[in-house]
Amino acid sequence: MEFRYAISLVYEAHLPFVREFSKENDLSQKGEEGCFFQLISETLLPLLEVLNRLENDQVPFRLALAISPVLCHMLNDEYLQKKYLHYVDKQIEFGRQELERTSNGEIYKLVMSYYNQIVDRRIAFTERYEKNLLKAFESFRRKGRLEILGSSATYAYLPLISHNPESLQAQMEVPASVYRRYFGGTPHGFWLPAFGWSSALQPYLKAYNYTYTILESHGLLFGNPAPAKGCFYPAKTPNGTFIFAKDLYAAHDIKKAATDELYRNNDRDAGYELPPELVSPFLSVDGERQRTGYKYWSRINSNMENSHNIYNPQAASDRVVKHTRTFLENTIARLEEASKYMDEIPISINAYNAGSFGHSWYEGTQFIETLFRMACEYKDIRFVSLSEYLFKQETSSIQVITPELSSSGVNGYTESWLDASNDWIYRHMFRAMERMTELAERFPDDTGLKERALNQAAREILLAQSSDWPAFLHNQNSKEYARYKAEISLRNFTTIYEALGSNYISTEWLTTLERKHNVFPNINYRVFRRKK
Repeated sequence: MEFRYAISLVYEAHLPFVREFSKENDLSQKGEEGCFFQLISETLLPLLEVLNRLENDQVPFRLALAISPVLCHMLNDEYLQKKYLHYVDKQIEFGRQELERTSNGEIYKLVMSYYNQIVDRRIAFTERYEKNLLKAFESFRRKGRLEILGSSATYAYLPLISHNPESLQAQMEVPASVYRRYFGGTPHGFWLPAFGWSSALQPYLKAYNYTYTILESHGLLFGNPAPAKGCFYPAKTPNGTFIFAKDLYAAHDIKKAATDELYRNNDRDAGYELPPELVSPFLSVDGERQRTGYKYWSRINSNMENSHNIYNPQAASDRVVKHTRTFLENTIARLEEASKYMDEIPISINAYNAGSFGHSWYEGTQFIETLFRMACEYKDIRFVSLSEYLFKQETSSIQVITPELSSSGVNGYTESWLDASNDWIYRHMFRAMERMTELAERFPDDTGLKERALNQAAREILLAQSSDWPAFLHNQNSKEYARYKAEISLRNFTTIYEALGSNYISTEWLTTLERKHNVFPNINYRVFRRKK
């Protein structure tokens, strides 16, 4: 290799299944769906803009993206695409209204920039990408610029279901057809939901041909034996799966940068601050306010009447450059120090939730672009994918380690998904998991209506296993919605189980459920059968 240090950027795009279907012509936005629309507008489309600009300017770049199977489905759901465009059209109409309202005010230029940005992105979504963002990302994969990672079917926290082999194999196998459909094969890397690792996952990663995965740093550092090269070089499990660890200090640098006072305050939105009559398109049926995407204030701690609190895009851009320089120099300094203790090229793994860039941190995608452009000034570093890095290593000499149970949750283990706020889910879910295997064994070759019911039962189990619901309950975030989503999937499964036991199921009820919970249309319930 002609460089001394390697950096790998890995982003994970995921949202839980938030498709709220009532009837085809109902385009009213539900609160949780707004997160999906905002992810498209504020993270995925801006990220594609960054990649296109870098490519057009011939700036070398290389990064990786894990897109959860549930999000893949939602991005290609025609009903959600229609609702997204309805949401964007409301933003455009609201922008016209805001341009008129602020025509003589200080924030007029800011409103104009948001309005033009939203219009441009609507055109890009419908015309340039033809509503198919996965195809756009796939084009960068084929060019060797982007590596796609796999993940579990519904972002289950895998350590808590690893006692049930059939559920674990379903979470690993169902996504295989999703990735074949959208990305033409099996990914090399596997993104562990919430970085949740336990030793029980080793044989499944191997069985489904995943070459590597990424852990929180303490998962590797507390492994047995301790890694001789710390978190700056991969290890491998006893069965040969390669393990990378996050660069903890890089994550701290990003978190610190994202809270700078000059950056846009994404928690303050015109939809929450203007009189109700001015934001009526963004009011729900029960009067709940929703985000408009028009945000006028920086993070500076002052009253909203103070002009110094108005967001200044140029000042924020200048601060991005400063933070990017600090980030690069800090990372290089760590890699340089690590290189003193190893013969191999050290690597810094920067693994984050994609929504942190753009959706949470408005300037985040600008940071990514600035990072690649600025890196051209440094000859000793290169951005690589983890597959590329492994290919150039003498893998037979990589240290064998059994990593420690770990996650990105509170205190680094499992309490974010199992405590007094959410433990009630598991006694019902574990029983349903056993019953799903029972159904798959009892009806191995059924067709017609019974097969449809069994396939829907499999969907409901997978949706109930989503780690998002217990995490929301733990964090006291949308807890009523999370409880409802967990309960409704378990209730739907139980209804199907009892109907199959009595040999009667309502065709009308099943058809309605299939339209509501339509994730994984090609699922085969036999994935829950016991391996012989």
